[in-house]
Amino acid sequence: MFQDLRDSNSSNFQVSEFILMGFPGIHIWQHWLSLPLALLYLLALSANILILIVINQEAALHQPMYYFLGILAVVDMGLATTIMPKILAILWFNAKSISLPECFAQMYAIHCFVGMESGIFVCMAIDRYVAICQPLRYPSIITESFVIKATVFMALRNTLCPISVPVLAAQRHYCFRNHLEHCLCSNLGVTSLSCDDRKINSINQLLLAWTLMGSDLGLIILSYALILHSVLNMNSVEAASKALSTCTSHLILILFFYTVIIVISITHSAGMTVPLIPVLLNVLHNVIPPALNPMVYSFKNKELRQGLYKVVRMGIKEKDILNIR
Repeated sequence: MFQDLRDSNSSNFQVSEFILMGFPGIHIWQHWLSLPLALLYLLALSANILILIVINQEAALHQPMYYFLGILAVVDMGLATTIMPKILAILWFNAKSISLPECFAQMYAIHCFVGMESGIFVCMAIDRYVAICQPLRYPSIITESFVIKATVFMALRNTLCPISVPVLAAQRHYCFRNHLEHCLCSNLGVTSLSCDDRKINSINQLLLAWTLMGSDLGLIILSYALILHSVLNMNSVEAASKALSTCTSHLILILFFYTVIIVISITHSAGMTVPLIPVLLNVLHNVIPPALNPMVYSFKNKELRQGLYKVVRMGIKEKDILNIR
């Protein structure tokens, strides 16, 4: 009878907030991670803002490929900003509590930005496919109108589809456990604290992963397979080398992005005995690509690199003029 009464009281109680404990297993010294994470976050913001300034100021970069790169920069800043302020607050000020609505909002924002980044990678892969495999038709296919339509479609897809994630998570009953061994509100991590069945949440997460990420990855693989086939059939070694060089930067970032997602999914489903690994991967996946993307594209793209030099040189000259005055 007492057991039934205790279960009844537990089921009627609803927690009002979650406690984000940070990195599992290293709570004592996890604050030391704040410095590299803060530097990565600052690098992500400054590098992506610089990319946007360069694309805006250089007329030669007013092309669809660079428009997509600019959109990717905005998405990267949004993704990093969704999680990093709260993580740094946990590590610096021990501000571990987060209300349920805030937690579900963060969960939704993460899914939106990750899906948007995946969608932009698809657009960039299509752009490269048309540029290399259908070069004569490129100006008529990849237009400013195409960029706008593709971006609007991806934005609608990635704001509407993930709505089910926080809605289903909010329907779970969180009766007594509210300590989450994580730095952010991940769907499976949060719903693991619920007292009722969360099978629908896991199924929904799996369906979203296969329909959105799976279809995106399939289109990207198909695009680059066709690009590789076209490059191998080129008569000019120089043209083939230039085409591969253009695609290399895309492939590096895409491989990192999807490889980490796959590893995180496997570690979650396998229920790893070392929970630090999926948590650390989850955090790094949301902050390393935003910091890495601008540097890889700047290093591999000649036009962007030249534009970057011009903007930096102009900034130095303006600073010298102001100092003289």
